[in-house]
Amino acid sequence: MFLVVLTLIAGPALAVAAPAAPDILVSRQLLAKAHLAIGDVVTLAGDPSGARARQFRVAGVYEPTPDPMKFNVERIEARLHLDDLLGLTADPADPASADTVSTINVALSDSPDPSRETSFSRSLSARSPFIFATPTRDSENTTFLVVDRFHTAIAAVTVIGSTAFLLALMVIRAEERKETVGVLRLIGISRKTIMTEVVVEGLLVAVAGAAFGVLIAAGAQHTVNRFFQARYDTALIFMRVSPAIAMRSIAVAVPVGVVAGAVASWMLLRRGTSALVRR
Repeated sequence: MFLVVLTLIAGPALAVAAPAAPDILVSRQLLAKAHLAIGDVVTLAGDPSGARARQFRVAGVYEPTPDPMKFNVERIEARLHLDDLLGLTADPADPASADTVSTINVALSDSPDPSRETSFSRSLSARSPFIFATPTRDSENTTFLVVDRFHTAIAAVTVIGSTAFLLALMVIRAEERKETVGVLRLIGISRKTIMTEVVVEGLLVAVAGAAFGVLIAAGAQHTVNRFFQARYDTALIFMRVSPAIAMRSIAVAVPVGVVAGAVASWMLLRRGTSALVRR
């Protein structure tokens, strides 16, 4: 079966399907917009003027494959058998129109390796000078590669800014505890022991903060997806917090938190004991 977007010329023609009407599938959006039902007979034409219209029976409904490049496009589509499609779109004035195609999708079942796809496309293009072959992976990744780099740049700026802000907060927090640290130094506790305690404390706080952030993101993804799926009437997933993303976030957040706490404490512990207790 082939996917084609056609013009809907008329609504349901009969309550009972005509035996001669071939079957088609319609998208969920088309079914709702045209107020169709399974078994209705509709008239379709490949020409906006309605020329060479034919009747078809709605045999079923399908959900269009989510496409990030078409998330804001209303999917008014129908799927026909190839012979029905040719009979509907072929130009009577051009006998060769039924035997001409502009695009063919080829799936390589023997190897999912991207290099295999590139090798196949180059070989096919070299053998047929009037055929241009390109992996669909390349055309899809071009746009998303730009988006990914943009997100990476934003993430880098965000991490740097948040690290500076966190370091400032940790310095302020260390200043508030300098008298306590001074007392600990006076009773004989070494700087190494105090530093170890601060690092362990910072590690626990960083892990708890990272876990809390992941939970907030995991909860937000459902709200974001439901809002935009309802807004654009699509099944596309707009936000997904995968285990890999969660672990990467924790792997970045925990060292940053520990280092910020250790630096702030080191700036405090390098002072003399008398300076810490203000005497």
